[in-house]
Amino acid sequence: MSRPRPGRVVNSINAPHGELCVDLFVRDDGSFGFQEYRRDVEDRTGWFPLGHWSDRVFRTEAEALSAAAGVIGWLPDVLKAGAGRQTG
Repeated sequence: MSRPRPGRVVNSINAPHGELCVDLFVRDDGSFGFQEYRRDVEDRTGWFPLGHWSDRVFRTEAEALSAAAGVIGWLPDVLKAGAGRQTG
């Protein structure tokens, strides 16, 4: 069985200092997923994934976001504050 691949980003949520983000994405088959990323401002190579969350499959964006909030420590505080959201 092949591993699900990330798809088109539908929402990106940034941590307060901008060094972390979570992307929520929709795949071609209509399923959703998420991935956490980190970037180091002094390193110009860009964003790199943390964890292996992109393999998880959810029926809706809301389910993916709820699961992300359950495993990514900084995310619940950002969601509660209503900050950091950028719809893609």
